[in-house]
Amino acid sequence: MTYCLALKVREGLVLLSDTRTNAGVDNIGRFKKMFLWRTHGERAVALCAAGNLGITQGVITRLQADIDKAKRSKKVESLLSCATIYRAAELVGEAMASMQARDRARIEAQGAAADASIIVAGQRQGGQPRLFMVYAAGNFIEATDDTPYFQIGEHKYGKPILDRVIKPTTPLDEALKAALVSMDSTLRSNLSVGMPLDLAVIPADAAGEAHTRRFEADDPVFRHISEHWAAALRDAFHSLPAVPWATGSVPSAPLSIGAAAIAGHREVRE
Repeated sequence: MTYCLALKVREGLVLLSDTRTNAGVDNIGRFKKMFLWRTHGERAVALCAAGNLGITQGVITRLQADIDKAKRSKKVESLLSCATIYRAAELVGEAMASMQARDRARIEAQGAAADASIIVAGQRQGGQPRLFMVYAAGNFIEATDDTPYFQIGEHKYGKPILDRVIKPTTPLDEALKAALVSMDSTLRSNLSVGMPLDLAVIPADAAGEAHTRRFEADDPVFRHISEHWAAALRDAFHSLPAVPWATGSVPSAPLSIGAAAIAGHREVRE
C-alpha cells in the first residue's frame, strides 16, 4: 500500500510519502511516489501518487513527456508552462482520465483494482501555495482553511495528529514535524507502509524553491523525532488522572455518564 500526505499552511507546503508497495506479504517492492518539478524563480509543482501503480506511473510519464515537449514548442502545455497551479491540477486530472479510459476495463477484467489518486501541490510566482486532490475519474478538490491537508493511501493511523495540530496558521516547521509524526504513527501500525520516505517543502513567496530530502530507515533525524514522540506519548498517558471504576467511587458530575454505564454493566452481569 501507500501513505502520502500534504499540508498547506500560510507559510508553505509540506509533502511526505513512503516508498513501499506490496501485492502480498511476500511480494514487497519500493517505488518512488513523490515527483517534483521546478523552474527557478517561477514555480514549483509536486505530486504524490497512490493506488494502481501502472496507472499512476502512466500519468507521471505523460506529464513528463509534455514537459519535455514544451521545452521545444510553446504550443505544448505542461505543468511548468500552464497559467496557474489550478490548471496544473486540470492537466493531472486529464492525464488520469485518459489512463483510466485506456486501461481500467482490462485491469478490472483481471480482478485487480484500477483506482488511483494523486495529490498536486505547488506555487507559482505571484500566486499563493495551492493544494489539490485528483481522483481516479480525473475530477479534483482543493484544500481549504477548514481542511488544510490531504492524505492518500493508509491514512487512518496518521490522521489524529493532523486533526489536532494543523491549521492555516501553523508554522511551516511545526507542519513538518506533524507530517513526520503522522508518518511515524502509520509506520508503527501498518506493515504495508515502509521506509525510505521522500520529503518536499515548498515555502510560500519563494517561487521555484523547494527543499527535498530522503529519510532512510536509519536516518538519525527521523529516529530522533520518532523516539521523542513515543516518549512524550508515554509521559502524557501516565500523567492522565486515574479513572474511578467502582460504582460507589465515581463522582456524580464529571463522570456521571460513565457511572451510569458502569452501573448498568454491573446489573447485567449480576
